[in-house]
Amino acid sequence: MGWNIRLKIGLAILLFFVVLAFGVSWLAPVDPSAQGSYLPYLPVSADHLLGTNALGQDIFWFLTESVRNSMILGLTVAACTTLISLAVGLVAGYRGGKTDRFIMLLNDSFIVIPTFPILIVLSSLVRGRAGFPAIVAILIAFGWAWNGRTIRSVALSVREREFINMARFSGCRTARIVVQEIFPYVYAYTVVGFINSILYAINIEAALAIIGLSDVETPTLGSAVYWPNTYSAIMTGNYVWIGAPVVAISLLFLGLFLTSTGYNQYFAERRGHS
Repeated sequence: MGWNIRLKIGLAILLFFVVLAFGVSWLAPVDPSAQGSYLPYLPVSADHLLGTNALGQDIFWFLTESVRNSMILGLTVAACTTLISLAVGLVAGYRGGKTDRFIMLLNDSFIVIPTFPILIVLSSLVRGRAGFPAIVAILIAFGWAWNGRTIRSVALSVREREFINMARFSGCRTARIVVQEIFPYVYAYTVVGFINSILYAINIEAALAIIGLSDVETPTLGSAVYWPNTYSAIMTGNYVWIGAPVVAISLLFLGLFLTSTGYNQYFAERRGHS
């Protein structure tokens, strides 16, 4: 069973951004976030692929570092939330009973708490400049619950199957049953949840930065939109400055979405033919 077109296109887009973020960005001749490195408003040329902005920064190199920082944030949040949701979902689903009810009570409490308003309040407390560590910590704290419930529902159905009872009666330890017998059934949901968590983290940080409620001095996809918006790039005719990060955000989100839905379709087709 081959990969579907959605998955291929999504992975190709993500590969492009990975190379841009973790390969090309390190080749920057100067610190992309340093202001006044070049003359402002230089046109597109071989030396400045997207020109320079009003702050004297090379737009291309600032964008590559923005992509890198945003992807690091997204991957960090996704890795931590996936581990938490896996632990919560597998334990609750396999154990059942009072353990399941207690964990799901805690899980659902985190689901109903709105993350974005909490980040806005945090930013207000630190004078509108919430740093990366604080944003990452809050996104992790409130970002695991949805995936935890999904994994729990799958584990809950798998635990009733005959081979689980056979493993239990054979004296297998709980940890072994969970890892070797149940985890393969939640693996695909974990992968999709991981990808969606990257999208969720980058989206929230970008939204905060665009409205000036995160550390906009640190290059991210959000701050890459914040600065041209602040300096009225559209009104001054510097369309590349505002257009480049908007296109990058749109393509990155498209790549994550296509990869998520494409892998979900791929797994469903494999399961249907197995």
